[in-house]
Amino acid sequence: MAKKKSTRKPSICPRCGFDAGEPVRTWQLVSPLPDKKGRITVTIMGAFECPSCGYKWKAVLQKLKVGGEEETPSEEAPPREGEIIEIDLDDL
Repeated sequence: MAKKKSTRKPSICPRCGFDAGEPVRTWQLVSPLPDKKGRITVTIMGAFECPSCGYKWKAVLQKLKVGGEEETPSEEAPPREGEIIEIDLDDL
């Protein structure tokens, strides 16, 4: 069963719903493997503490894809040259 993607702000306390504001600290997680386009995912995490109830939690602040090759539109291939052979199926 897939998890439902949260649309809440990461600074909202999951217990009491109070907005904690800025994170206490932040750090980066770097994915060890690139995606199929060669980009590395960098996730910026934050640790929060609710001033209302004292609950502490961690949340994803932002995800970035960095590096890899830019996709450039390929040039059109030149038309193939050669003799065109047409076969009528009724002649076979």
